[in-house]
Amino acid sequence: MSARRYSLWLLARRSLRQHALSTTVTALSLALASGLVMAVLAIGTQSRTAFTIESTPFDAVLGARGSQLQLVLNSVFHLETSPGNLPWSTYEEVSERPGVRAAIPYAVGDNWRGFRVVGTDTRMFDTELLGTRTPRVASGRIFDETLREAVIGSFVAARTGARVGSEIHPSHGIDEAHEHDEDYMVVGVLAPTNTPLDRCVWIPIEGMFRMGGHVLRGSGEEYHAEHDEEIPDEVKEVSAVLLAFESPQVGLELDREYNRNGKDATLAWPIARVMAELFDKLGWMDRVLTLVALLTMLVGGASIVASLYDAMHQRRRELAILRALGARRGQLSTVIVLEAATIATFGALGGFAVYAAILLVARDILRAETGIVLDPAEGHAALALVPLGLVALGALCGVIPAWKAYRVEVARDLGPTS
Repeated sequence: MSARRYSLWLLARRSLRQHALSTTVTALSLALASGLVMAVLAIGTQSRTAFTIESTPFDAVLGARGSQLQLVLNSVFHLETSPGNLPWSTYEEVSERPGVRAAIPYAVGDNWRGFRVVGTDTRMFDTELLGTRTPRVASGRIFDETLREAVIGSFVAARTGARVGSEIHPSHGIDEAHEHDEDYMVVGVLAPTNTPLDRCVWIPIEGMFRMGGHVLRGSGEEYHAEHDEEIPDEVKEVSAVLLAFESPQVGLELDREYNRNGKDATLAWPIARVMAELFDKLGWMDRVLTLVALLTMLVGGASIVASLYDAMHQRRRELAILRALGARRGQLSTVIVLEAATIATFGALGGFAVYAAILLVARDILRAETGIVLDPAEGHAALALVPLGLVALGALCGVIPAWKAYRVEVARDLGPTS
């Protein structure tokens, strides 16, 4: 750095120190605005990716006639109530269709300490069948489909303290006050997947059928499973069937069969499209928050203009002295622009702290509610563009007070003050 540039920086730094309070307040407002903009954009992008692409190894969900969105939220994200049940025969039919690589039955309706209890079969944990996004056991083993055994997600284990060997007592519906008589032994804990699978308790679907208080209506009449007797297939029913296809053509055929020509079931396919439509409908929320943050940045920029412009009146004599000592008009203007850019730089740096704080809070909330995990360290274009734009905005806002500094008259401003 040349001596001339260093002297300009010393002048700017001294001015910032003299006006430390206004500098700090302005920088904090800019930090809040830039951090909020970065957080909104990053959370929106990560959430959309997690909910539409990375949330499940399945392509579609088959369930009772109704809303596709409700079906996906209930079966994949475990956030909604079940729209109804399908007879076991429908599950068998779709599982035998050519091109259907996997058809996994789901039976829901119970919880343990607020976490969804899901009845399914061991194919849910078959890596060869479902690929790399299949949940894997971190400790213990997969349950035996003939016994009262359970596998719990990593988030369930972390929140409840349950481990391999623990006993759990599911409760009916979402009301934990009514516990079932049956108890289940935890035989496995899943490795974290950062998906809704981490928030579930998995038991054999046969155990869900036989749980006290459950009634099967697959045949149209009520059936209560007895302890020692085999349950006929015609009375069984499932909440949903999660499907993986060999090719998209299979999805097109099933969509035409169930959604366009059928009346008894709904196929939510593809899952990513269903969730993308939800995000598109809610996209206005991100746009409003981004707009508010951008307006806050503009207000911060205006405060830079106001504080520096007002300071010019107090600094006229100082600037006139510098002119008399040989400082050029352009150099004085540069000092003012440098001050404005420095304030914006402080705001941009503080914005990263605000961004990290928002992401950490949002990560804990989103994980607790959905199982989806955000990564504050994940890169996003906004993390570079917003700070650079903020510094550029600050420098631009410094032009107006810099012009006033440029017009300082030595003879007039060095005259007597009284």
